[in-house]
Amino acid sequence: MAIKDALLPEFDREMATARKVIERVPAEKFDYKPHDKSMTMGRLASHIAEMPTWATTGITMDSLDLAGGYTPFEPKSTAALLEAFDKNVAGAHNAIAAASDETLMKSWSLKRGDVTLMTMLKIAVVRSFVLNHIIHHRIPVPSIYGPSADEGSLG
Repeated sequence: MAIKDALLPEFDREMATARKVIERVPAEKFDYKPHDKSMTMGRLASHIAEMPTWATTGITMDSLDLAGGYTPFEPKSTAALLEAFDKNVAGAHNAIAAASDETLMKSWSLKRGDVTLMTMLKIAVVRSFVLNHIIHHRIPVPSIYGPSADEGSLG
């Protein structure tokens, strides 16, 4: 079995779950911060919406240089947030589907100018920077792996 054939069902399942989470972030709460050191809810949701682009970048490029600067996506509505997420998920899904085992087993580096911050396999970029990272940022509202307080119990 090709790596992509094992990875795509997991990717699709996790992206569907992440979508359920971010579709519940109301635009009127985008400025909410649970703690002074926390991101705002809108920034966190847009961070999740942007995360699938790391799969595309990790697969289609051999490195990413952070020295070029970055402007985060700032959605004005939940609909805009979901539109960006869906676009980014589709691009990542296509990049994974097109990737050979050979490509996924090549090295990828994160750089800042002339300094290499880390190097890992492209498959690890998808698993670490996308799948595990999105799971790490979830807000426990919807039923994901079982019932939630908001969606009731099975019994």
